[in-house]
Amino acid sequence: MSDTAILINTAVAVAAIVALIVRFKFNPVVALVLGSCYLGLSAGLGVEGTVTAIGDGFGDIMAEIGLLVAFGVLTGAVLRDLRAIERLVDALLRVVGPKRIPHAMALTIATLLQSIFLDVLLVISGPLAKAIAPKLGRYGTARMATALAIGLECGIVFTVPGVGALALAALLHVPLGTYLFYGLVVVIPTVTISITLMTFVLTRGWWKPELDELPQPATETAPLHNDAPDPRGQAPLLVLFAPLLVSLVLIAAGALAEALEWQNAVLSFLASPVVALMLGLIGTCFVGRRFLGRSAVEEALGRGLRDSGPILLLNGVGGCLAAVISQAGLGDILGKYFAANAWAPLLLVWTMAAVLHVAVGSVTISAITSAGLLAPLAPVLGLNPVLIALAAGAGSLFMVHLTSNTFWLLQSLLGQTTRGTLKTCSVGVSVASVVAMGPVLALSLVL
Repeated sequence: MSDTAILINTAVAVAAIVALIVRFKFNPVVALVLGSCYLGLSAGLGVEGTVTAIGDGFGDIMAEIGLLVAFGVLTGAVLRDLRAIERLVDALLRVVGPKRIPHAMALTIATLLQSIFLDVLLVISGPLAKAIAPKLGRYGTARMATALAIGLECGIVFTVPGVGALALAALLHVPLGTYLFYGLVVVIPTVTISITLMTFVLTRGWWKPELDELPQPATETAPLHNDAPDPRGQAPLLVLFAPLLVSLVLIAAGALAEALEWQNAVLSFLASPVVALMLGLIGTCFVGRRFLGRSAVEEALGRGLRDSGPILLLNGVGGCLAAVISQAGLGDILGKYFAANAWAPLLLVWTMAAVLHVAVGSVTISAITSAGLLAPLAPVLGLNPVLIALAAGAGSLFMVHLTSNTFWLLQSLLGQTTRGTLKTCSVGVSVASVVAMGPVLALSLVL
């Protein structure tokens, strides 16, 4: 089959996936599998080759991230019931003060709290941000809503164990320790710079509380503290997060040892992501049983298992599409059209992810689809796969809009109008999407 035919069929497959999700309201899992089937058959893989590629793609992704996603979501479920997020935000407010709390809260959400399922994290942190907003003055709602949106969305794609980050690392075969390190290199300046830029614009007349905020009764704002006795309050904050922190430190230590070519069997075992996150889950469960009781921990784990199912399926079928694209030979075709430097293909990855996100409205779907499409370019051009993963993650953040569940949750939880949410969420996260390419392109000069 000619190169042109393969390119056309790939474009048709992607367009069909978008149409099925957006126009015909198909479940993304079904749409991605149907698109993969069409591409495999139209690209000449045949029935057996197409089915094999789809099955292998799904299985390869599940082998790499299945347990990681499950362990992360289960850990987050127990931390939720321990009220760890509320207590962490309360501590941040005391330490950094109201003026710096938007940056501190966003960075904490984007890094430390990514084991917690996005909607759960948003539902818990939203009311806390709303309670803090009056302490920041006239633009408090705008600043907190922007910080929350940027922290939540950036964390998904840049920080291990965020579900988008895990999927991208698996699709591009990037070691999780490597992704953890370079993801932090990108996410920390991205969140910091983006919030600073948005704060400058919002507080220079762009944010109009009378139009961008819903009217709130004076008595509606709840205090951040709850004075009622609660056995969960007996747990020191460091104890609550210690198991998760140990997991991340182990993964990072494994990556460092690999970079230094230092071999140690014990460290290699403990630093493997599956073992490290399993240890984190076990430790968190022990903490939970001590301060919540056995039955409460079991209930939290049950909720976590229910939450992890859809995440696993969606990431798995992303692997199906990537495998079919690889078998179709798209990498060799695209490699003919790019010079052997990182900038052009990385900007293409960003653009493709951005367009897909505007069309589909899902950060995860757009990231894994664009990464899967251009993953074959990595060996052709000699690109470090982590750069493609990070560029896809950055592009997938562009224009979180009315098709996103995050958009509407931020609107209702922070008391914004639709106009206000377009400013804080849609524009704010889009700014982060563009800013993130700065560190990504800088990394391309040294990797």
